[in-house]
Amino acid sequence: MKLQGQVVLITGASSGIGAICAQKLSAEGAIPILTARSEKKLIDISQSIGGTHEWLKLDVTDVSEVQTRVEQVIEKYGKIDIVLNNAGYGQFEQLVDMPISAFEDMMNVNYMGTVRVTKSVLPYMLEAGTGQIVNVASMAGKIGTAKSASYTATKHAVLGFSNALRQELRKSGVQVTTINPGPIDTPFFEQADPDGGYIKNLRGFIMKPEYVADQIVQAIIRRKEEVNLPRSAAFGMRFYQLFPRFADKLTYGLMNRK
Repeated sequence: MKLQGQVVLITGASSGIGAICAQKLSAEGAIPILTARSEKKLIDISQSIGGTHEWLKLDVTDVSEVQTRVEQVIEKYGKIDIVLNNAGYGQFEQLVDMPISAFEDMMNVNYMGTVRVTKSVLPYMLEAGTGQIVNVASMAGKIGTAKSASYTATKHAVLGFSNALRQELRKSGVQVTTINPGPIDTPFFEQADPDGGYIKNLRGFIMKPEYVADQIVQAIIRRKEEVNLPRSAAFGMRFYQLFPRFADKLTYGLMNRK
């Protein structure tokens, strides 16, 4: 029970790693506050959590709703110890085939949603002199691949935001953690890859959501700054950052199986 009594606000908690993290955080003694747009899914997930918790309908694209929900949690619990910014989605299409509105919508959820929630919670954490902001970015934010220009851009933005914010908050008592996973076997691909081709081509590389959720919970407990998943990919990410054009040519066949 390493997180006993800690209030954790989770976005995108109605399915996938957000929902599983809520279950695992509860098992560690935390009080997860599950948020998402679907009330029905939140109710279903809520029934699988035994400890103290609650759910709130939240659309991260609505700045006034974000502020209202944060204030509700603060009023009831007096604090928010941890924020897990997990809300997001992907859509794999060629740039020439994707409308500008799709780029705008994805950036509004994946990146601006993270900004809105963080900005609403941060003043309370700074006042308390402690807290942790956990942003789920992606390996895609570090390594670009074909048909993911829109998604990669959103996650690159989340990484840049997180890295800059971490520097702002040094010595404040507020920790910024980024999680950069590769492909995960979750409902994410129902929208990102509706024909199942990407999943089929990368079957051996796709992680189980329970494993990723475990790593996120451990990163919270240990207050890590960054976690790259799978761990075997961490070296590859560093190599790419050192030799991006060479790495592009070397991995083109593997990384562009969408």
